[in-house]
Amino acid sequence: MNGVFVTGTDTNVGETYVACARARRGRARGHKVFAFKPIETGCTPTDGGYLGADQELLATAAGDWQTGSLRGLYRFPLPAAPLVAAQQVGSAIDLDLVEQTVRDGAARNGASWTLVEGAGGWRVPITADADMAALARRLQLPVLVVARAGLGTINHSLLTLEAVEREDLPVAGLILSCRETDDLAAAESNLAQIQRSWAGRILILSTDPFVLDRLLPGVS
Repeated sequence: MNGVFVTGTDTNVGETYVACARARRGRARGHKVFAFKPIETGCTPTDGGYLGADQELLATAAGDWQTGSLRGLYRFPLPAAPLVAAQQVGSAIDLDLVEQTVRDGAARNGASWTLVEGAGGWRVPITADADMAALARRLQLPVLVVARAGLGTINHSLLTLEAVEREDLPVAGLILSCRETDDLAAAESNLAQIQRSWAGRILILSTDPFVLDRLLPGVS
């Protein structure tokens, strides 16, 4: 299975924004993309159940071919860690089901590139015994870390990268998600400081999604 597991250094760092941009660039490069966020919290109630806004954005970015469980398995109303949100409604998350859905969703639909987005950061609990790192280990995909571009990102980025590497998982890269209100010069300075301690690929995503092509297979 080719692809990446996307995790963030914190909540609201631009994880879904980066994941969607990455899915669209994969399609532009000729891939059939399976973009999947299995678990979403803070979902909106509708007549048909809870709506996972990030799940819908990802599926749309991948070409909007995914249906049913391939658009997302778990949707919880409480904006909290998956374990806490599931417990609040008397539910539990089945990691075996998540893993099987990812593998089957890619294999049975001819996806050449798979993107799985986590929920929250690397150590966020999913079950009483497993966190987001445990899901990434099951999938054995290279990990793409998304971080804020501004103040505080040096520490958060390096700590997350160290935690991922302790799991013996390959790191696809670090993306600093630079919003319109962020100072690009400050983001470039943060990138340079992180590079002093970590030798992997670091990119800044601002207004040019083409920069993400460097993370696709066969692109240097």
